[in-house]
Amino acid sequence: MEVVGWILVIACFIISFVGLIYPIIPGVLFLLGGFLVYGLFFSFAELSWLFWTSEIIFVVILFVADSVANAFGIKKFGGSTAGMWGSTIGLLIGPFVIPVLGIIVGPFLGALIAELMVERRTFGEAVKSGVGSLVGFLTSTLAKAVIQIVMIVVFFIAI
Repeated sequence: MEVVGWILVIACFIISFVGLIYPIIPGVLFLLGGFLVYGLFFSFAELSWLFWTSEIIFVVILFVADSVANAFGIKKFGGSTAGMWGSTIGLLIGPFVIPVLGIIVGPFLGALIAELMVERRTFGEAVKSGVGSLVGFLTSTLAKAVIQIVMIVVFFIAI
């Protein structure tokens, strides 16, 4: 049973990182799920209130980093709210329409199309917003990956 427990914990951790590439997967929930699976299979005694408090703080930081990085990227490059929404829609749809490359092309095209159609921007301005959405997404993904790694390290220190 111990092996099954560890397989499930590690599977949850891996799925959490897949969520960085396929944002429709709630990666942080799988990370927390891995902690819960560990507690159910082994013991919650090692996972103190300090552990859970720090992990909840990391979850909040993760959500804030995600939102701030995306918004900052688009705004820094002159994008609008429509560009942010287009980027988000492209981010969700892109990986399913164009596997692998869709994660990069989707946010860019989403922001580009939203800026052209909704905001009536010039093509150059729309491209700039698309680049900003891509920069924001990549920055956000890097920040989330680092935070998730830290969360897993804290978990292993706790156990």
